[in-house]
Amino acid sequence: MTDHTVKSFQEELDGISASIAQMGGLTEAQLAGAIESVSRRDTQLAERTVQEDRRIDILEQEIESRAVRVIALRQPMASDLREAISAIKISSDLERIGDLAKNIAKRALVIQGDFETPARLIQGITRMGRLAQGQLKSVLDAFSNRDAQIAMEVWRGDEEIDEMYNSVFRELLTYMMEDPRTIGVCTHLLFIAKNIERIGDHATNIAETVSYVVTGEYVSDDRPKGDKTSSTTVGV
Repeated sequence: MTDHTVKSFQEELDGISASIAQMGGLTEAQLAGAIESVSRRDTQLAERTVQEDRRIDILEQEIESRAVRVIALRQPMASDLREAISAIKISSDLERIGDLAKNIAKRALVIQGDFETPARLIQGITRMGRLAQGQLKSVLDAFSNRDAQIAMEVWRGDEEIDEMYNSVFRELLTYMMEDPRTIGVCTHLLFIAKNIERIGDHATNIAETVSYVVTGEYVSDDRPKGDKTSSTTVGV
């Protein structure tokens, strides 16, 4: 390829990376808004968070189209091909995180009028959400800096979110058994907690993709998973 072609190709890859950074920033804001809307019972913030999801969807479509175009027209090899493929995978995970954050905000709208919900339940959800926020920020930084070590720290850290989810799950079950009047709001909180746990999984997906971009190898170790709610029985 000529110098002009090489430069043009690199500019395309850099542009896609910049769009992922923009999409990542929007997704971080989306998640922060969702968690805050639950924590503060903020209806207006929840509504704005739901509406903002469309911007993330549009960016995901644009990134995928540009990455596919690069693969089709440039026929990249080795690290350049990994960059293009990773753009599609990361944008997909970010889009799903945005959807999950939107779902959290929708649940926040439903529970915002129930001020009898014990504060400790909301606090547990908030702590879990902020941990997921930290994981998302770290993995996006790892992508920007092409830092496989930080990415793998995020990968290993997903277990902490799972453990927190187990704790929140058990506590919510206890409240529902002790006071059936809380079943409605606790069910919504259970869905919120599950959405946060899934956000942690998508951050872990991104961490694996970043590691692949940098090293050229897939993560071969079994993913650390601590979600034990499927085997938690009522009455435990």
